Amino acid sequence: MTRNARDFTALARSLSHTDGGAARRVIVVESRGRGRSGRAPGSTYTAPQELDDLIRALDAWGVRTAQFVGTSRGGLLTMLLAMHEGERIERAVLNDIGPTIDRSGLARIAAGVGTHMRHASYEALADHLYKVQRSQFPRMARAKWLRFAEQLASPTEDGGVTLDYDPALADNVRGYTPADPAPDFWRAFAMLRDKPLLVIRGAHSDLLSAATVEAMRRRHGNLRTLIIPDEGHAPLLWDRLAIETIKSFLA
Repeated sequence: MTRNARDFTALARSLSHTDGGAARRVIVVESRGRGRSGRAPGSTYTAPQELDDLIRALDAWGVRTAQFVGTSRGGLLTMLLAMHEGERIERAVLNDIGPTIDRSGLARIAAGVGTHMRHASYEALADHLYKVQRSQFPRMARAKWLRFAEQLASPTEDGGVTLDYDPALADNVRGYTPADPAPDFWRAFAMLRDKPLLVIRGAHSDLLSAATVEAMRRRHGNLRTLIIPDEGHAPLLWDRLAIETIKSFLA
């Protein structure tokens, strides 16, 4: 929901170089309000609007078909794209997202959007991330928390750092609780049934349950899974196992 293109630095670099072959074209999308993309009215930070942005971008880039890797909200956009222009998708990777979203995880994320944006340093942000997300990454070393902080934030003029998204993203999720219904994307997921699909789940994820992954497997005829140990929502895609599995699948 709030992440930026730096999430995919390691994966994109690996995917752009094929062993003994021509380089693969890799495009990493930053949806409106994230990273270096423009800010917009809070009311436009919706999945339908972001899907329209994506389709317009694909048209502008001359991309008729592609392989899609979507983390969390990016995976939702991939499923929605399958509903509206499924012929564009050759195969897809869904990173810790499925057609049923666990409400406790969604409430946890919603509660943090737009809060604690500014920090005195990357080190201070790393301390904050450890405090609020260690249940998802219980064994992550200090150096990786710092790497995570550097991935999520940008420096400010006063010498501090700020999370790299528009806090107005909170407008559409403010007040969500586990008692509220979660969105249902099973109809959209069904439109991927004829596409080769890789589903990645963090073993500690509170957004994508093992039961949902099993239900996805039963309904899809060509689905592979990868469980990332010691990570939750969402797997960082830094490790060799994740990168090589994705690279092999897309090859």
